[in-house]
Amino acid sequence: MSTFKSINPYTQETIAEYAAHTEAEIEQLLAWGHQTFRQTRQIPLQQRCDHMLKLAALLKEQADVHAAIITREMGKTLKEAKAEVLKCAVSAEYYAQHIAEMLQYKPVNSDGQQSYVAYEPKGIVLAIMPWNFPYWQVFRFAIPNILAGNTGLLKHASNVSGCALAIEKLFLEAGFPEGSFQAVLINSKNIEPLIADTRVQGVTLTGSTGAGMSVAALAGKYIKKTVLELGGSDPFIVLKDANIEEAAKIAVKARMQNAGQSCIAAKRWIVEQSISGDFTDRVSALLGQMKQGDPFLADTDMGPMARPDLATELSQQMRKTIAQGASLILGGKQDSANFSPTLLTGVQPRMTAFDEETFGPLAVIISANDEQHAIQLANQTPFGLGAALWTTDLDKAKKLATQIESGNVFINAMVRSDARLPFGGVKQSGYGRELSVEGTHEFLNVKTVYIA
Repeated sequence: MSTFKSINPYTQETIAEYAAHTEAEIEQLLAWGHQTFRQTRQIPLQQRCDHMLKLAALLKEQADVHAAIITREMGKTLKEAKAEVLKCAVSAEYYAQHIAEMLQYKPVNSDGQQSYVAYEPKGIVLAIMPWNFPYWQVFRFAIPNILAGNTGLLKHASNVSGCALAIEKLFLEAGFPEGSFQAVLINSKNIEPLIADTRVQGVTLTGSTGAGMSVAALAGKYIKKTVLELGGSDPFIVLKDANIEEAAKIAVKARMQNAGQSCIAAKRWIVEQSISGDFTDRVSALLGQMKQGDPFLADTDMGPMARPDLATELSQQMRKTIAQGASLILGGKQDSANFSPTLLTGVQPRMTAFDEETFGPLAVIISANDEQHAIQLANQTPFGLGAALWTTDLDKAKKLATQIESGNVFINAMVRSDARLPFGGVKQSGYGRELSVEGTHEFLNVKTVYIA
């Protein structure tokens, strides 16, 4: 029987081992999920909202406990982990308050006596989720889908199995019926039977572009709806009229948060040439002040990366980029899973750190001749998840935002996901949306009803 190990990234100590589910156990999970879906359709929406509010309360009450699980399994600082847990609680409250209006029938004028659009649940939604935000990635799929009447089946990253099981327990403690939300412990290579099962009505994945291609191909084979939130190489554009001090502060936070392991991290700092020197000095000073170390300590700014092999891969990307002509300003040191905050300058197109997604604490500065050149550089990527644009001219910012090829553009702010706003990408960053009304409707039957 295969097992999954949870390993503390900072100490490399094995925390726990979990046995993979057997075929019989997986069948039981599917049976429960399907049965609960059928029963849930008869339960008033308000009852599900009450359970969700209870879940939010549990997340707040147990925030320290769940934050510690996250930090032990994937290494982010305890303060970042607690913020992640509390974000899940706030989003649960938001949806409990607004799901009714999101599910309201939409009247449509037609030549019939009456016509409207109804939004109805479809069944089990399979979620394939990553380790980098092991609670938030899960809850942002689970909250709207379960409130809308679907049931959730989570295949989490194997290194955060403890997180998966803790989340499953939370739904039960909140009063949701068994089968509403379940964690399935299986290897990725065994995912096809789940996607093929007729009780599974949709698949949502957050992960690499390669993983998205694989899952999309399988889902297409079995005609299953998918939502894919994939990689990113988000531009952080700083124009010459920007508030440079604030832009530098947010740039560092947007790149180094979660040890740089975020799809929407500010991975390419594109700065107008006339302010590039000033910006470089400011971010260098801020990066130099960061303290990396034990993620459980309050004064630690950045913990380790999630695994040593991920840090090694980032180190290889950095060394290739330096060999291609970039300059190392600070950092660049690796010790097991620990990778120091790092800054490269002189990065240009066709260099590794420009062309590839770098998933870790590696910041790069790219010089732009002017604002149009900055937009051109921003779009010179196969990815299109998010972008930040810094300028004091908001009219100009709105016009330039229309030229940026991404699913999200944040002006004078850090790119982030928010329950009130749809979230997702274009190009190789995926398709479909999570969160808000648009995300809530992704796995519902958008049904036309026409009365002659």
